[in-house]
Amino acid sequence: MSEHSQTLPVTVSEIPLSNGKVAGHLTLNKPKALNALDLEMAEIMLGALKSWAKRDEVAFVVMDATGDKAFCAGGDIVSMYNAMKDNPDSVPHFVKTFFTVEYTLDYAIRTYNKPVIAWGHGIVMGGGMGLMTGASHRVVTQSSRLAMPEISIGLYPDVGGTYFLPRLPGKTGLFLGLTGASINASDALYIGLADHYCDAQDKDAIFKALAECDVSTAEATSQSVSDVLQRFEVAQDERVAGQVEPHRQAIDSVCEADSLAAVVEGISSLDADDDKWLSKAQKSLAAGSPITAHLVYEQIRRGQSLSLAECFKTELGVSCHCGEYGEFQEGIRALLIDKDNTPQWKFDDVASVPEEVVEYFFSDPWQDESHPLAQLGEKS
Repeated sequence: MSEHSQTLPVTVSEIPLSNGKVAGHLTLNKPKALNALDLEMAEIMLGALKSWAKRDEVAFVVMDATGDKAFCAGGDIVSMYNAMKDNPDSVPHFVKTFFTVEYTLDYAIRTYNKPVIAWGHGIVMGGGMGLMTGASHRVVTQSSRLAMPEISIGLYPDVGGTYFLPRLPGKTGLFLGLTGASINASDALYIGLADHYCDAQDKDAIFKALAECDVSTAEATSQSVSDVLQRFEVAQDERVAGQVEPHRQAIDSVCEADSLAAVVEGISSLDADDDKWLSKAQKSLAAGSPITAHLVYEQIRRGQSLSLAECFKTELGVSCHCGEYGEFQEGIRALLIDKDNTPQWKFDDVASVPEEVVEYFFSDPWQDESHPLAQLGEKS
């Protein structure tokens, strides 16, 4: 490997397979930043995927990350903060560009013409969820921690959350979006956000076995990849205990309420004595942005009937509005810039947020011009 390629935030390489074929290999390579996705990383990954999609000898793609702590802990929100600070009350060009490229990448992964394996070890949050949840073969390990914690920064669960959250079992998607609750490997399997639970120590052996997959046809490749991952599955009695399944009945019950205010009240009133997971979820909801809570509630309501492409197009509009409204900027300031953890949200609670504010976020910023994601869903 050349010295230059080692310094890239994503390393792009190829793994030799049988029959003269190869596997594309993308490794997120910013471990000190917990592999948080920045614009350059998204562009590198998208470029590599587009190139491999056209090459018959590329049988499948593997995505992993450098370091033991995180696959990808989110997006590069500090750069977005700086852009918003420099462009108050308008959509910064950088913010629009970042989200456009990120969502194009997420859509490409979800609709890819070859199997995509995501090694979701460690922290998988926000932007990392966009990368991982769209893969065809999603692997979690004993240290995986998945979350969409955007309520704490005044954004909302984007990167395809409008599509995948409403499609989780029962009301689990609404609960996870509102609370930013972290889930483990067993939870991810239970709600359908992961396919295989493997031991992180087996990674080298798994990658070696993947290199020997049957890649004679597209169908054989996908099945062979699944077979390898199943062979390395952690036994049921050795898995970490899940949190979502034991709480499922209570989650579904309180989130069935017919208004956001009633849902928030229901979650807040659940008995969380001696229950660290539920208590933390309640605290995140209570401290989070009331605007975000409305965006979550509305995106899940709308997303149920939208296509994948429509979901990403909707999200780009909402995200650009987040870039100009100030709530997102304030959330990043409190968490990562000044680190005072006391965001001054524009509204005190969900009941105080006017309907027209929510409608503003879902209004189309590109009514009179071409949508930046117009190409999504179109036949090439």
